Amino acid sequence: MNLSLRQLRLFEATARLGRLTLAADEQAISQSAASQAIKELERQLGYAVLDRIGRELVLTDAGQQILPRVRQILSLSDGLNRADDHRIAGTLRVAASVTIASYLLPTMMARFQRRYPDASTQLDILNTEGVLERLEKGRAQLGMIEGPALHPTLDIVPWRSDRLAVFCAPDHPLASGPTPSVAELAREDWVVREAGSGTRAVLDAAFQAEGMKPRVALELTRQEAIKQSVRAGLGIGCLSALAIEDEVTAGHLVPLDTPLNLMRRFSWVCSPENRDNALVQAMLTQLD
Repeated sequence: MNLSLRQLRLFEATARLGRLTLAADEQAISQSAASQAIKELERQLGYAVLDRIGRELVLTDAGQQILPRVRQILSLSDGLNRADDHRIAGTLRVAASVTIASYLLPTMMARFQRRYPDASTQLDILNTEGVLERLEKGRAQLGMIEGPALHPTLDIVPWRSDRLAVFCAPDHPLASGPTPSVAELAREDWVVREAGSGTRAVLDAAFQAEGMKPRVALELTRQEAIKQSVRAGLGIGCLSALAIEDEVTAGHLVPLDTPLNLMRRFSWVCSPENRDNALVQAMLTQLD
């Protein structure tokens, strides 16, 4: 068996991008040459690594199993280009949930780039499900998520705690009343994040633990839209306490005491093959 790095790079790019045409463009070869390279790779391996479903290519079970090792081989190969293996250089691709990306990562990224001037970061902001998908497909090297999650192949490591806050407009009846019961909260209109976000998962789990569920009036993907909707009187909201600090200080929103358990853990996520990546390790030292 005589596999080439070109074949492995093309396979990794196809797995990551989902289409051979995109992988061929990234690797600067023609589509026909790319198709032939994948066929030759599969011939030498003795099994198929990709299946076609519609216009997209998906990994076979065998392809899924070898992909982490292929990425490890490519990472080691790329490391040969750096004579000083201790030098932190290159681009770190990070995928992060909204709260982390908005309120914690900017400071961490600034420290990272001051300490490692030859390195840079590329940030994608997604919900928890989207972050895991990016990591799974190799489109990010490091992920940071806000909600509870499990994954069969990714390492998910708790990092720090966070508290969600329930809040309302200053003129809302709950703003000046006693602590509402869970039943009273369930009867309110709620303006919440979309399904798939860590914030929504924690809120739903807190109500489920009490045998109830919130009455959702609006599902929105943007924190600012949720805050403005609550200010406008469209319902009560739930976001990280980090996200409403400025509005609470300015008197635009009122946090509510509730009996709900709204504590959660932020976690960082990495594939096993990227766990020892120098850029990943350097960013992890900036976590606080």
